[in-house]
Amino acid sequence: MVHAKAGKAAGKSFSDTIRERLGGHTITLCYQCGTCASSCPVAKRTPDFNPREVIKLSLLGEKDEILGGQSIWLCCSCYNCQERCPQKVEIADVIYAIRNIAIEKGHIPSIYIEFFNAISNDGRIVKVSQFAENKRPTLSLPPLQPTGVEAVRKILAATGFDKILPKKEESQ
Repeated sequence: MVHAKAGKAAGKSFSDTIRERLGGHTITLCYQCGTCASSCPVAKRTPDFNPREVIKLSLLGEKDEILGGQSIWLCCSCYNCQERCPQKVEIADVIYAIRNIAIEKGHIPSIYIEFFNAISNDGRIVKVSQFAENKRPTLSLPPLQPTGVEAVRKILAATGFDKILPKKEESQ
């Protein structure tokens, strides 16, 4: 009996891995009705994203396709799917759980690495241009203050982001 449990743990399904994550516990409630896809503003605009397909492929164990693809990163987190799901599948939260697994496995879109590096180095995702800085007084706005990059770096270290995401030098 002990050997069966050990084999079961070693051969854990992708959906079981997702279910163990914060937000992933409802994935197996999905019966593929399509309400999520018909409610999704992203799915209406691009064939590259369909929440129903993400759930289906995850349930089928298509781990590499899901984690290595771009679809999980296209969800806009509007929660339309989740609010309308007749089975109460927390679809947006399931996608967050899958994203976290993807990040841990090193599947991180380059834009997120750029955001991390910008926040870590400058304290902002987007650098403020000299044009914008010069325009502030004409709009009765005070000059921007330094961002306190050290405080941001402490937060990144406390949350573990500085260990998960590769630095700019490593990502090139």
